[in-house]
Amino acid sequence: MGELLVKSLGDSLDRAKYIDLLIKDIEAMQEMLVQGLFEKSPLRIGAEQEFCLVNEAWDPANKAMEILKDLDDPHFTTELAQYNLEVNLDHAILGGECFSKMHGQLDRLLSLAKAAAEKHGVKILLAGILPTITTRHMQLSYMTPMPRYRELNDAIKQLRKSDLELHIKGVDEINLHHDSILYEGCNTSFQSHLQIDPDDFEDTYNWAQAIAGPILSVCTNSPMLMGKELWNETRIALFSQSVDTRVSSYLLNEREARVGFGNDWAKGTIIDFYKDSIVRFRSLLTAAFEGDSVSELRDGKIPKLKALNLHNGTVYKWNRLCYGITHEKPHVRLECRYMPSGPSTADEIANMMFWTGVMLGRPQKFKDIRTQMDFKEAKDNFYHAARYGMAAQFHWEGKLVSSQSLILNQLLPMAYTGLFRMNVSPKDAERYLSIIEHRVNSRNGAEWALQAGRKLKKQYKLPEALKILTATTYERQQKGYSVDAWELPRGDELSFDIAAKQVGDCMNTDVITAQETDSAALVLKMMQWNSIHHLPILNETLDLIGLLTWTDVEMYLEKPKKQQQSVAKIMRRQLITTTAEMPMMAAKSIMTGNAINCLPVVKGKKLVGIITSKDF
Repeated sequence: MGELLVKSLGDSLDRAKYIDLLIKDIEAMQEMLVQGLFEKSPLRIGAEQEFCLVNEAWDPANKAMEILKDLDDPHFTTELAQYNLEVNLDHAILGGECFSKMHGQLDRLLSLAKAAAEKHGVKILLAGILPTITTRHMQLSYMTPMPRYRELNDAIKQLRKSDLELHIKGVDEINLHHDSILYEGCNTSFQSHLQIDPDDFEDTYNWAQAIAGPILSVCTNSPMLMGKELWNETRIALFSQSVDTRVSSYLLNEREARVGFGNDWAKGTIIDFYKDSIVRFRSLLTAAFEGDSVSELRDGKIPKLKALNLHNGTVYKWNRLCYGITHEKPHVRLECRYMPSGPSTADEIANMMFWTGVMLGRPQKFKDIRTQMDFKEAKDNFYHAARYGMAAQFHWEGKLVSSQSLILNQLLPMAYTGLFRMNVSPKDAERYLSIIEHRVNSRNGAEWALQAGRKLKKQYKLPEALKILTATTYERQQKGYSVDAWELPRGDELSFDIAAKQVGDCMNTDVITAQETDSAALVLKMMQWNSIHHLPILNETLDLIGLLTWTDVEMYLEKPKKQQQSVAKIMRRQLITTTAEMPMMAAKSIMTGNAINCLPVVKGKKLVGIITSKDF
């Protein structure tokens, strides 16, 4: 998509032209397959690294465009949100020390990004989901100002004809509505690419699906969103829902999500796979294409299949089939999209090597995995891994097997075999696969983050805890070692200056509220039972409309009859409020100047927190 000036598919004429080009791309691909033009060897690998930008307060930094301009390097490109960037590594022939060399290039490129970011007071961070991201970072002002992102957003909204819904339930639960696809910008990943033989597509793709769950389980690194403990790899649920074109209705919805695992094993050729994608997923965008691929092929040129690639770029399968051209030869590759960014570059290369090794080390008995496993079992394995990480159990060869047992006893030996077949350096294989083994025997990124977060929440309020968690992640990443060796935060990784604090850093978000129709008796008991002195009052649409203090209700303790009236008659309606962005010292001045001990924190008319004199 990045190569094209895209626009939404508008009138029927635009759509007809685009579909014609899409069909011609399929025809051209079919002809290339028949003529045996696709490259089958040597096999190549590649990767894309997405990363976050944070400011000195460890919040998302809206500086992607400025940093990209300073970098002036074709390896780097934009992402949906202005607090993310992507770096594309050079592809490499699979073999020898290709993984350690790729690791070296990744570190060098990230060092370039780090130097460019520092000029803007920004740090770069590898995190599947940035801990400090909040709803305010989902505003359209944070979307990268490029037409393709706005067009994609508008196309998805037009297809849904309603706000996007976000509902993820784990240990905690998050339930939100949003008016754009920016929640997709919360996710950053390390996308691994492996060139495949198109003649063996069916078995190869199905094997990738079968191993996705076990591979993901040891890679999980995104267990929280906005401080809520959700899935071990929350990205899987978050990405699926953030660009979902389906809308809830009273009708049974049989359509497939644009982000997903799929509904059945792959059948047929790469042509059948792409045809199925076109049938199942409506095209969203078009561009000013020149010529058509069939004519280019007849003229002796290898076509780029731009219309097909554009469509494919808006269908986000966790194992995505991609078409490309290398040295004037067409190829197809698998893009593994479910691995998160971080916790360290060593962890990411280890994940990539593990996946590549298992892909190529497939034993003969798994030649056609469909004879060994039902597709629903493979899909169940994947979502179990996303939810529970290394605590998951998997369906494998007719048994229920733990993640640790399957990885240590079957998949790691399989990975060594696959890498040996491709003449990968034994030293490289031992270096990176030992990281996987150590993780299995200790903890992965998700488990580290959960343990770290829980420890910090016992000592700090949630916003401060998340900032310390982010600062600790950054500090550990700079040391370069893998997550299995990371210590939990001490708590001194970040010192807080009261002058630099905002209300959002210190406010209480777990706020007890009452409705305007509640009786004074109920409210009085609510305040007594919970030892609270300030109680916000909401109306039927959950807007903040009043406030009760203990001073307001204390007089009713000995007057049972007056306790029967609704709080609407006794609450304070003239409210002094603040926002999460207000400096703490300014909030303190407001409270002192007005002789009050509480400030409700609002976003518009909605209550998002409360701050009291005790918080100082």
